[in-house]
Amino acid sequence: MDKATYETTKYIKGPMHQSLRHDSAHKHVAGSAEYIDDIPEPAGLLHGALGMADRAHAEILSIDLSAVKAYPGVVCVLTVDDITGVNDVSSGGRHDEPLIATDKIEFHGQTIFAVIAETRDAARKAARLAKVEYRDLPFWTDIDGALGNGSPLVTPGMTLKRGTPETELDKAKHRIQSSMRIGGQEHFYLESHIALAIPGEDDDVTVWSSTQHPSEIQHIVGHVLDIPSNAITVNTRRMGGGFGGKETQGNQFAALAALAAKKLKRAVKFRPDRDEDMGVTGKRHDFKMDFDVSFDDSGRIHAIEANFAARCGYSSDLSGPVTDRALFHADSSYFYPHVKLTSQPLKTHTVSNTAYRGFGGPQGMLGAERVIEEIAYALGKDPLEVRKANFYGEKGSGRDVTPYHQQVEDNIILKVVEELETSCDYQARRQAILEFNRTSPVIKKGIALTPVKFGISFTMTAFNQAGALVHIYQDGSIHLNHGGTEMGQGLYTKVAQVVADCFQVDVDTVKITATTTAKVPNTSATAASSGSDLNGMAAWDAARQIKERLIAFAAEKYAVPASEVEFLPNQVRVGGEIFSFGDFVKQAYFGRVQLSAAGFYKTPKIHWDRAAGRGTPFYYYAYGAACTEVSIDTLTGEYLMERTDILHDVGKSLNPVIDIGQIEGGFVQGMGWLTTEELWWDGKGRLRTHAPSTYKIPLASDRPKIFNTRLVPWSENTEPTIGRSKAVGEPPFMLAISVLEALSMAVASVADYRVCPRLDAPATPERVLMAVERLKRA
Repeated sequence: MDKATYETTKYIKGPMHQSLRHDSAHKHVAGSAEYIDDIPEPAGLLHGALGMADRAHAEILSIDLSAVKAYPGVVCVLTVDDITGVNDVSSGGRHDEPLIATDKIEFHGQTIFAVIAETRDAARKAARLAKVEYRDLPFWTDIDGALGNGSPLVTPGMTLKRGTPETELDKAKHRIQSSMRIGGQEHFYLESHIALAIPGEDDDVTVWSSTQHPSEIQHIVGHVLDIPSNAITVNTRRMGGGFGGKETQGNQFAALAALAAKKLKRAVKFRPDRDEDMGVTGKRHDFKMDFDVSFDDSGRIHAIEANFAARCGYSSDLSGPVTDRALFHADSSYFYPHVKLTSQPLKTHTVSNTAYRGFGGPQGMLGAERVIEEIAYALGKDPLEVRKANFYGEKGSGRDVTPYHQQVEDNIILKVVEELETSCDYQARRQAILEFNRTSPVIKKGIALTPVKFGISFTMTAFNQAGALVHIYQDGSIHLNHGGTEMGQGLYTKVAQVVADCFQVDVDTVKITATTTAKVPNTSATAASSGSDLNGMAAWDAARQIKERLIAFAAEKYAVPASEVEFLPNQVRVGGEIFSFGDFVKQAYFGRVQLSAAGFYKTPKIHWDRAAGRGTPFYYYAYGAACTEVSIDTLTGEYLMERTDILHDVGKSLNPVIDIGQIEGGFVQGMGWLTTEELWWDGKGRLRTHAPSTYKIPLASDRPKIFNTRLVPWSENTEPTIGRSKAVGEPPFMLAISVLEALSMAVASVADYRVCPRLDAPATPERVLMAVERLKRA
């Protein structure tokens, strides 16, 4: 090869670790990205709508559907009698979530029938005409109501314990008992839930679903229709956002669409509007944390006991693993010598809460940061000083074991925090803020630097597996399919980069195809921040198999050692000859080499014994830190985000620009959870914050005025993950805890920082104002 040819082929476009735009970014901007509601409608398409109960808890005495059936355009009204299989869409195997309620209503908005009509408008209008007679029953919609009424647990709680906190709490010099309330959060994905079902011959049905878990949709549809999984194909090209809200909550819509499609032998689509979607789908869990902590003069924790009670809704859904993960992260980044943590997943008469970015981890971590804050104000110290005093130590230090008895082997939190502390000039800025607050009577400022340590893996060990399918065609183009779903986070792009890197071809050579149960079976949900870890490794495994076959073919055909077969950028060198990748692949085809492979990956080293509260549930930890500065108006409680600096650990990033986008997006979403996003049920058990008019997510104008985000430049995963990268989906969400802590400092200034403000989340302007008035009196 001459030098000029070499120079033009020295690099490939889009290998691992290169910044590359999201594969659909230009389509998102142009509005040409195809979502399920953009698919050309099949001939004879029918539309579905839910018939919803208007009680929070009641017995159904009678239902008159005659007016519903008589409404113009109505084709069918589905009731429980139409279900040919099991009347259950629960994800946890507890069979506590009926598709259609029969004799009892457990939350306002629960489905009691479904209308199938020629138009969506007709279906929705007809669904409101049912005449239902109820006998009202006592109900409660919040944690206090559940505790006060002796509510049962929707699933067994968990206990994590190490040491003897019951005897050690008395042995430290200082002790605090307190509590904190942590609000829930609506997912507010831009695309609501949607499912389109098309019946086929025999048992066959094809479902297009906006879901993070196509295999679960497949299982649920099979159970409801009483048909095997091999008759059901579920397709998901992309979602308009998911954030956990589409892990289990799409089950009911897909099941109803498939049930109606098979009954009527016509295509059926369900697409609730925003009000309905918010009313009948689960949220982030609310928590109430009660804690008892003892500590020394330096602020170092000696012993702690904490209980996390959660509003779970009427059924278990994912509340067991969510409350488990809250306990897993109730240590945040801190070592507790003596610790006992317990969970209470409480039943309430509200829609069942579900997965949400962080999956309980943010609530547990926020609770830990409140403990640190209480200690700091009790001792008159900077909370950052107390944080540093309690950080996990290096491996083997004796301060490296979690409450669930996993050793923290990759701890870099102190280094990350100190690097950010220096780069954002934290100490000088904090001193300047203290001076400002002494002289400013109305506007007060606050600053906080908080850490993140987040465990990566599904805590259900079986979910830590993935498959992928790779084909190479005769022209050298590559077809890629895997079990991960794309909800805007760039997973498809990253996995395509993995395959391109393996074969040393431009990423444009790799065709990304829609997730489908027909190609890769038995997939796990795209959740737990594990999408790139699992699917990237599975795709690499598939590409490796093909690559090894190609090397063996070339070595045999050209009589050279395998070491003399080299994949160069878009070319392959065999001994002294160089072929374009396409030409080489065509030779392999005529040499009858298999150019397709199914890859597989399972996460090593992890295991978990829930009953014992011991194990290694996480493969590794992702770390980060954020420093946020705020200003509050003490007359109104309103506030501004002045500046945020983030330093976050993603290992050796697969795609830095996408990772930075995930970090910034996660931070803003977390900021919304802790400030403006408030869920409210009225005295009749009705969700009243059910639309953008009443539920306030952050706007572009709410972002910090100065927003600096950097990736940790020196980090590389100590575990052999794909490209030595680390997960980035959930960990950045908890960087936003710095916002609440900064607001807390600003409020504390009105009492000269002598009293912990004890701000509950979300810290709405009303709550900030009430805290200011309370501290003024103190």
